[in-house]
Amino acid sequence: MQTENLLQQIAFIKEIDKLKYIQRKTKLFNSDRHENDAEHSWHLAMMTIVLAEHSDKPIDVLKVVKMVLIHDIVEIDAGDTFIYDTIKNHTNTDEELLAAQRIFGLLPEEQAKEFIAIWQEFEDGKTDEAKFAKTMDRFEPLLQNTSNNGGTWKEFNVPYQKVYDKKVAIKDGSATIWEYAENLINESVEKGILKK
Repeated sequence: MQTENLLQQIAFIKEIDKLKYIQRKTKLFNSDRHENDAEHSWHLAMMTIVLAEHSDKPIDVLKVVKMVLIHDIVEIDAGDTFIYDTIKNHTNTDEELLAAQRIFGLLPEEQAKEFIAIWQEFEDGKTDEAKFAKTMDRFEPLLQNTSNNGGTWKEFNVPYQKVYDKKVAIKDGSATIWEYAENLINESVEKGILKK
């Protein structure tokens, strides 16, 4: 027997397929192909599982995995905002909240509330889980850009200080990963793929 819950969950599953069509500015490692939001979220989930031991604080890994899988679903409606965009601020917007309510609202009520709460927790960035999730979110494109000879930094003429200011948030979740990331940023300047 098909339950109302099952039908709502399947509607949600069909809706989030659209995430595969949301193109990001960053490109796959050593590639000219743009990454999509679904690939980005999957990669962050795997990074979370692999790198969890480097979190500065004990974290609920499953909760972080949920966060990174959920965090960009709002972009189905709101679109992807480039982190270095000079016109549209890369912060939580009313547009994203409306998107969260619509898309997660397809789910049965209890699940919808849970997903919206997890998405909001990520956006607020205050809990240890949210800090580590944001560490993953900022670290992955850094690895991509360094593998692509500067990638979006070069393409959009993003200066060192802007990159540094956005990436320093990595430190909030992991001093170890930040040390690695900071070295990569500095090496990128030395290699001439990031302008100081």
